[in-house]
Amino acid sequence: MASSLEFVQYVCDQLSGAGAVTSRKMFGDYALYYRGKVIGLVCDNSFFLKKTEAGRSLLPDCREAPPYAGAKPSFLVEELDDREAMARLVQATWEALPEPKKKKSKTKGYIYDAL
Repeated sequence: MASSLEFVQYVCDQLSGAGAVTSRKMFGDYALYYRGKVIGLVCDNSFFLKKTEAGRSLLPDCREAPPYAGAKPSFLVEELDDREAMARLVQATWEALPEPKKKKSKTKGYIYDAL
């Protein structure tokens, strides 16, 4: 079941205390971005945060679950009401995640010898 846009907007709003959190639709569900990094997913109207040690320290009792079949487990964040706690969680997760890999150029650098 795909996620509703209303739920995605609600999650982004609850996390926005850290700054702008944006979403991008992917395969019927959504990836959530903060300052250029994917921090989590919204799948089946549930919020999944990428696992980090920093996140674990802020959510010690958080349940883990895969956001979709075959995915690595993430933190299943069910309590989104405390905006300040969510802002701290987003910031800590962002800091713990590696920088995104640079995308390769799609243009091929053919070199033609003049005859």
